[in-house]
Amino acid sequence: MNMIAATAKIHPLSVIEDGAVIGDNVVVGPFCHVGPKVTLADNVELISHVVVLGRTTVGKGSKIFPSAVIGGDSQSVHHSAVDTTLVIGENCTIREGVTMNTGTVEHGGATVIGDNNLFLAYAHVAHDCRLGNNIILSNNVMLAGHVTVGDRAILGGGSAVHQFVRIGRQAFVGGLSAVAYDVIPYGMLNGNPGLLGGLNVVGMSRSGIEKPVIHTVRRAYKQIFEGPESIRANAAAIRGDYVDCPPALEILDFIAAESDRALSSPTRGSKG
Repeated sequence: MNMIAATAKIHPLSVIEDGAVIGDNVVVGPFCHVGPKVTLADNVELISHVVVLGRTTVGKGSKIFPSAVIGGDSQSVHHSAVDTTLVIGENCTIREGVTMNTGTVEHGGATVIGDNNLFLAYAHVAHDCRLGNNIILSNNVMLAGHVTVGDRAILGGGSAVHQFVRIGRQAFVGGLSAVAYDVIPYGMLNGNPGLLGGLNVVGMSRSGIEKPVIHTVRRAYKQIFEGPESIRANAAAIRGDYVDCPPALEILDFIAAESDRALSSPTRGSKG
């Protein structure tokens, strides 16, 4: 039996399968298909020709545009028939042709997306990804499985991210970049292969970080990537110098954390 709020507006040419939960003031336009394990929270809008499948929850106020397919099975060769989930936060905008997959049992079974995110046309979020808040995925961005993206990160059009990569908070990835390795918080990466080209100073300034702090973080960046030892050794050696600078400590913590991937740098992957 469907659980459809009395205030929801469902177009007669759409299919809401038995078991779906539809919240207050939800709008489902024509030619949509909502599966039996889907929950659409209050004020969600599916414009038209939207497919929402699997054990998927779409948070309050989110808006999904035509031809998006949300909650499809993982594309992993290890996918099993066991139910896994996709959780989308509040006030997300999901544009035309976007695809998002549920998780895999082997890695926790959940793909999780935070609040206030913008997914432009034909972006893809694969199984087991974890995305924070206020993120922008531009047109045709491709996230492979198990990718983690921090708050306020921006990924330019056509960029592709290798599985298990971490992209730190407020990082910026340029269009058509190939992201094979972890990108530090506030980092700016461009190219194929993707190379770290400094800090996202514009983004830092727009978020309210003051100029003296930005200068301090730039000094730490130079010591990390131009120091005499490995990146991790350089980062560990300078940690005590930046205990009063939270953005610098955030970068140092990111570098120190365990990861399946190496760290992007100004030289890693470059030719010649």
